[in-house]
Amino acid sequence: MAGIADKFDKAYETKSVDELASAPVASLQGVSDSDAEHLKAAFNITTVKDLGTNKFFLWAQAVAKLAE
Repeated sequence: MAGIADKFDKAYETKSVDELASAPVASLQGVSDSDAEHLKAAFNITTVKDLGTNKFFLWAQAVAKLAE
């Protein structure tokens, strides 16, 4: 978990991977409540798992990797 937990707000740093996946998007460091609301409105993303498995974000990540 080292390296992952520190990407979350303090309240989530000791949570398990399953709990982190279920955590609200705003629990990620640098993601505000307002940002989370925009993700919910635009893509129906409410959890970290939703964000990590969203097809549009996965497609963009694949293109970025191929471009490297």
